[in-house]
Amino acid sequence: MAEKRVVWAKKLPEVYKKLDEIDLILADHLDVHLLELIKLRASVLNGCAFCVDLHTQKALKEGESQQRLFLVSTWYEAGDRFTERERAALALTDEMTELGGTGVSDVAYEEAAEHFDETELAALMSAIAMINLYNRLAVTSQLHPKER
Repeated sequence: MAEKRVVWAKKLPEVYKKLDEIDLILADHLDVHLLELIKLRASVLNGCAFCVDLHTQKALKEGESQQRLFLVSTWYEAGDRFTERERAALALTDEMTELGGTGVSDVAYEEAAEHFDETELAALMSAIAMINLYNRLAVTSQLHPKER
């Protein structure tokens, strides 16, 4: 059996604090519901159970509906349950999370650019990158959701 893995935030709390400060800056530029949707979507794609649980709980506390949270995994088939702005953000989240060999398509980028001004788009891109960082650290540390 493998030894328990290092939990990065406990060993480098100063890094966690700085990343948290960045998250607070980004939250000043984007709606909390949108932020939690993109964080949840990236976490689903990355298989990060800890972050899926965390961002589901945060979204519920902010008044997000259970239905929309359940549908994040299939947002592209959910019809009008998500606004065009949210759909553009989720599409960008998908492409930034699963870069592959082709990067982010012009279609996804331009769609997002139609719905977000340049500062919001920069914040959105940064928020997507941040949740991907958190997902990778949590998955590598094998963090699991807490019992409720």
